[in-house]
Amino acid sequence: METTKDKITFQTFTFNVLNGLAIAIVAGLIPNAVLGGLFKYLSTYSDIFNTLSYVVMGIQFMLPMMVGVLIAMQFKLSALATVVIGAASYVGSGAAKVTEAGWQIVGIGDLINTMITAAIAVLLVLWLEERFGSLKMILLPILVGGIPGLIGVVTLPYVSKITLAIGELINTFTTLQPVIMCILIAVLFSFIIVSPVSTIAVGLAIGISGMAAGAAAVGVATTGIVLFICTLKVNKIGVPIAILLGAMKMMMTNVIRYPIMLLPIGLTAACAGAAGSIIGVIGTKETAGFGLVGLVGPIKAIEMLEGSVAMNIFLVALVFVIIPGVVGFILNFLFTKVFKLYSNEIYRFLAAEASK
Repeated sequence: METTKDKITFQTFTFNVLNGLAIAIVAGLIPNAVLGGLFKYLSTYSDIFNTLSYVVMGIQFMLPMMVGVLIAMQFKLSALATVVIGAASYVGSGAAKVTEAGWQIVGIGDLINTMITAAIAVLLVLWLEERFGSLKMILLPILVGGIPGLIGVVTLPYVSKITLAIGELINTFTTLQPVIMCILIAVLFSFIIVSPVSTIAVGLAIGISGMAAGAAAVGVATTGIVLFICTLKVNKIGVPIAILLGAMKMMMTNVIRYPIMLLPIGLTAACAGAAGSIIGVIGTKETAGFGLVGLVGPIKAIEMLEGSVAMNIFLVALVFVIIPGVVGFILNFLFTKVFKLYSNEIYRFLAAEASK
């Protein structure tokens, strides 16, 4: 593919970056989110499942590279530019760090910094690629790979402070009355999951626990349920299924273009969060950011509730699925059919349309 010659506006550039990020998140996180827990459980019966769990985890670790490549593809850049942007994004993500033993993979990195690094690399390609002439094969990897990668490494500690700042905000909520605390945390996490910020990283960074962690998991689950309901009518079935399996971030572009999408999500999360506080849903920092993914949040809540297992399963299903489903459906009906605040078309997956 040749570098696009079309004039690119700031809005087009921004949405191309977000679209690439959204698609990469689906491709990178879904395999481990869907199969990781299952393979880990089955590994007790056969070593092949242990190997498979490492395979899907390895795919997840490549998310920063996928972000760079798929963002580059949104701009229809050359194959060389695309892979160089992918490499720069990986270096700038913080997914791998230099230790005494050499480079070591430490996770999927900071998605915000990954996105910034990729955006800078794309700008350099658009500005420089055609000027390199016959030296493109040599200069493009050096400059477009090295400069954005260096910038990403330098900005990573500062950009990561955004996550910590959000964590400090959440910690202030824990000093409030329990019901209000759970409502605020559930709503906040329901919003974070459709942003570039990782809910899992926030939960681990601030050490959230108890009812606060339970409310966070409920908020993430609520977003998945509401988006599943709202996207069913205007997308092929793969989109709502991917969302339900944990790929809520794929709707970031839609949320930025249509912020009103946060209205039914936030109101539903508030109702589910309040119910969770009354029932006493509890979680840990490791489960706070997962929601329904791998049933990590619900299983931990079932384990930590007092009472019979059957009753606990019902109460957790009520908070994580039934209340978000019923309230989300009613609110979407009211906002689209009665108050006519928006149409269901705002839930059409924009990244899929842009990638055609």
